[in-house]
Amino acid sequence: MGMTGSGDMQIILIGFLASLAAGVMTGVGALPVLLGREITQKWRDMLLGFAAGVMISASFFSLILPGIEYATALYGGVGRAALSAGGGIALGALAVWAINARVPHEHFVTGREGSDSAALARIWLFILAISIHNFPEGLAVGVGFGGGDVGNGTTLALGIGLQNAPEGLAVAVALRGQGYGRWRSFLVALATGLVEPLGGLLGVAAVTASEYVLPWGLTFAAGAMLFIISHEIIPETHRHGHQNRATTGLIGGLILMMLLDVTLG
Repeated sequence: MGMTGSGDMQIILIGFLASLAAGVMTGVGALPVLLGREITQKWRDMLLGFAAGVMISASFFSLILPGIEYATALYGGVGRAALSAGGGIALGALAVWAINARVPHEHFVTGREGSDSAALARIWLFILAISIHNFPEGLAVGVGFGGGDVGNGTTLALGIGLQNAPEGLAVAVALRGQGYGRWRSFLVALATGLVEPLGGLLGVAAVTASEYVLPWGLTFAAGAMLFIISHEIIPETHRHGHQNRATTGLIGGLILMMLLDVTLG
């Protein structure tokens, strides 16, 4: 990709640290629980809707469109670039679907999914569920930096960090509702975000190794996030009769992330 070995290592380090910072935002979002503040269900749904809007906007403006642009330069045609983007999106969604189907985890409302979940402690089922969500987000940040576009990577890290805050709050509030203490709920919410640097490290390292991985990596991460939005987050926000608030949050998150991408990307 034209960078020296030391340049590669610097980009890998930056991508890792940026995804770490985004992951830590889950703990920041969980702080109200630690401070004893109660968040109503309607506000939780609105904040989760905001998170979904940020992720949708990031998927298109920071991942799919740059992926098509890079693929066009590599393959010499928009048609082939669009087909490769479609393939990457499908593979990303398929990968998360496979993980979702096979890894035992638990949803906050619909209950347990996956095989052999009965033997696992309830707390670890929650951690696995959010980890499934957070790994592709870290991957997206890493891939964003791996292309050498620090502006795009920074925008992704900022946007995903913003949407991690309401996710962290949702995790902590759900755990408090299951009888866990304030500190334990906070620490578990923080820990779920620390999966993101692992995804970030993998993404930035893979893309730095070969320029041909970049368009596929960007669209793969987008597909993974879009699956999570449709399969997990939006249904969760619509279960309690707060669809209007959730949709308002989604539109607000989408617009904010678009503005961030246009001004910082």
